[in-house]
Amino acid sequence: MEAFWSVFLVVFLAEMGDKTQFLVMAFAAKYDWRRVFAGMFCGILVVHSLAVGVGRLVGEFVPQDIMAMAAAILFLAFGFWTLGSKDEEEEEAHDSRFGPFLTVALTFIVGEMGDKTQFAAMMMAAQYDSWPQVLGGAVVGMVLADSMGILAGSFLHRHLPDAFLRYLSGGIFLLFGLIGLWQSVFR
Repeated sequence: MEAFWSVFLVVFLAEMGDKTQFLVMAFAAKYDWRRVFAGMFCGILVVHSLAVGVGRLVGEFVPQDIMAMAAAILFLAFGFWTLGSKDEEEEEAHDSRFGPFLTVALTFIVGEMGDKTQFAAMMMAAQYDSWPQVLGGAVVGMVLADSMGILAGSFLHRHLPDAFLRYLSGGIFLLFGLIGLWQSVFR
């Protein structure tokens, strides 16, 4: 259990204030929290399974700077898409061919590739001989931290006008997209 608790604490603390915590807040302000949670959970499970299972192998084939650039472009695209949508289109977004579940899951997968929480899980998987405990600690730590973002986003959705939330969500995506692009180009 030492591996589980060690990884849990490291990942939970590393995720606090991270971009994906703010992104899930933006998604929860736009979509039903259950779909956001399901997409978030699947994205987290995929990312940390990769980190624990084949982390070093992935690092050899997909350089971190390429993943960071892809994440930045995805965040910019989501930002422009969010800012360009109209209030009546927001209901249609739930039934789009991508939908909130896939949108959130893919955002997590791309956004967390090469992130500090993934690297922490990789390093701790090398340190501890129990990959199930490392994976469990990483997933539970990240789900708990990002669930706080869902709660905040759901609260905002109930108490603020949709137009304000659309601009806030779009702004968050654009901010992280620009920061990611800046970091990718000027490393």
